[in-house]
Amino acid sequence: MPQSLSPSGSMPALPATVPVAVVGAGYAGLSAALSLRDEDVPVLVLEGSDRVGGRIWSRRTENGTLIDHGGQWVGPTQHRILAWAERFGCKTFPTWDTGDHLEAWHDGTVRRYRGSGPDEARGADGYAEATARIDELARRVEVSDPAAAAEAEAWDSETVHSFFERTVGCPDARRRLALAVQGVWAMEPREISLLHLLFYVAGAGGFAQLMDTRNAAQDARFHAGAQSPALAAADHLGAAVRLRCPVEAIDWSGESVRLTTTAGEVRAERVIVATPPPATAAIRFRPGLPTARARWLQRSVMGDVAKVHVVYPRPFWREDGLSGIASLYGEDAAGVVFDNSPPDGGAGVLVAFVYGDRLRRWSRGDDGERRACMLQTLTRLFGPAAAEPAEYVEKIWPHDPWVGGGYAANPAPGAWVAHGAAGWRAPCGPLHWAGTETSEVWNGYIDGAIRSGERAAREVLASLDQ
Repeated sequence: MPQSLSPSGSMPALPATVPVAVVGAGYAGLSAALSLRDEDVPVLVLEGSDRVGGRIWSRRTENGTLIDHGGQWVGPTQHRILAWAERFGCKTFPTWDTGDHLEAWHDGTVRRYRGSGPDEARGADGYAEATARIDELARRVEVSDPAAAAEAEAWDSETVHSFFERTVGCPDARRRLALAVQGVWAMEPREISLLHLLFYVAGAGGFAQLMDTRNAAQDARFHAGAQSPALAAADHLGAAVRLRCPVEAIDWSGESVRLTTTAGEVRAERVIVATPPPATAAIRFRPGLPTARARWLQRSVMGDVAKVHVVYPRPFWREDGLSGIASLYGEDAAGVVFDNSPPDGGAGVLVAFVYGDRLRRWSRGDDGERRACMLQTLTRLFGPAAAEPAEYVEKIWPHDPWVGGGYAANPAPGAWVAHGAAGWRAPCGPLHWAGTETSEVWNGYIDGAIRSGERAAREVLASLDQ
């Protein structure tokens, strides 16, 4: 098991030296450590919080219902997380999508539908045309070097909002597209560049892969929660994982790298930093990081998202022929709702996502106001029974001290062209970079985090062989 405090309450002493130190025990850091351990390279993982998994956190509510506060889904083309699931025996089950879906509009209209949208859906044709155009443009992006695209400067200079305003004539189609952006990036279309959107789409294999449920990114969930493969990996690594051991400073000025933590110092030949960009930027580096890397970190902004789980004695909406899936295009706090019930249906769980500007408005309320606002929305969608939950649980990710937002950090417009080539993930001497933001495939997802750790481990192995 990972090491935290000893039974006496003291922290076990850190080793004086280690070949490789990994900063962060999210999926990226655990992946890097596991890859090195599989090659018989000793490694030490330093994690500031009291758990592994980073932005993935599974826990039980007071009545014992398992929920995922962070990332939770896995899709059939996310091969690295599926390989972990097979290695550690972590089983999955299909996301519930049986029944009628709902969409609620800014004028109060709520419509039931099946498939991709209601008959003669508002803005559906314009949305389909726009996403086809996005897929076509994304095919021009080389995911290993997005800034190398011929149109990169123009694309990185334009926000997604202005692109939609310029190319999509139907207001309802733009509303659909805006919700799609909020749901995937946890940001408003004005906050990311067209180049970043195209890179992200290319790395996922198309816009539909990001948006759809069946056979796409939201295809399945883990029986024991999305944190279960991370917990299994950490158990395999054992005492190599140190919890409650935040890294405060990294001195890479000498022949070895000195890491200063709250539990003391340790020296390493190589270091893999696998924390989210804001947490990485908070580490004191000596000497300071190269300009491109420092600017990339400073201009990578975490998304704004909250997950709200509302637990009921049973999934009553299924009795009304509803899937529990809803898309909201008005001023409601929630943008998207899913049925997050356990696979046996022993309890009913609705999970509501609050994104971007919605989060900024909703989070200003106190606990009671936020709860009342959310239950009002769910009641409008699913009927009076939604107003009487057994439990109500929030996770507002911008409030998390170790992450500061979710799901991932996105570079501000212009950052790819200005700093991407040297600042995105290129090693800085003995320092290597992991994290889902550094992945060229499934960037922003668990799968991307695992891929990034494996890439960083390959870099380290190559350097150690020299």
